[in-house]
This record gives sequence, C-alpha cells and structure tokens, in this order.
Amino acid sequence: MSKAGQSLTGIWNGLYSYPKHLEPVFFVATLIAHGGRFSGTTHEAPIGRSGAPLTLFAMLDGVLDGHQVSFMKTYDGSGGWSHSVMYSGELSADRNEIEGEWTFPSQWSGRFLMIRGTGADEAVIREAYEKA
Repeated sequence: MSKAGQSLTGIWNGLYSYPKHLEPVFFVATLIAHGGRFSGTTHEAPIGRSGAPLTLFAMLDGVLDGHQVSFMKTYDGSGGWSHSVMYSGELSADRNEIEGEWTFPSQWSGRFLMIRGTGADEAVIREAYEKA
C-alpha cells in the first residue's frame, strides 16, 4: 500500500447535497492525519440566498476508526456562516473515497462524497456522486 493510502493526509475533492431541491455543493478539503485523528480545512462556494456564490471556509476535526470516519466541520464566519456540521461516513477499501451523511442537528441532513485528490474536477466528482 502506498504511503498516501495509509493515511487520510492529502487533498480531497467532494460534494455534499441537501435534502431539498438544492444543487449539491462542491468543496475541497485539505486533511492532515496524526494517529487515528485528523484535522484540516475546507473551502466551498455554495449559492447564497441572493443567488450569488459565497466563498466559505471551515475547520475540520475528526477521527478515523478502521474504515469509519467522523468529523466536525466548523465554519469560520465567512459569508455569515459560523455553525458546525457533523459528518459520518465510510472509507473505501482503497482508502481513496469517503461516503456518508452530514447532519446539522434538528434541521438538515444529506449525503456527501469525498475523493482523494487525483486532479478530479467538479464534473468528475458529480458523476461519481450520482453513481453512488
């Protein structure tokens, strides 16, 4: 197994979707693993209420237990977002994809998919997401 495959450290491209008829949001996550824990950052550009894209940044703090991945994403206040969202998913056998569900307690939840950075752009991630 390659060194990259042993750890979550790296650049991940992903999508998360809402339970209603809103477009999935593309994001990029940078993860740094240390033992069974990892931390990192995300940036994303969802469409705001005005119809214009927002640029949002968040910090991640998580745990990898076997193939089970869980992390808290906390927005930094950019775009007026400063809440936290819980993510829980499963790491694929080749350790290059994480698929699961995100939850904003008592309000929203939806699916997410992250693929370890292979130069995949948003269109490639959307295609993989739709197949999952």
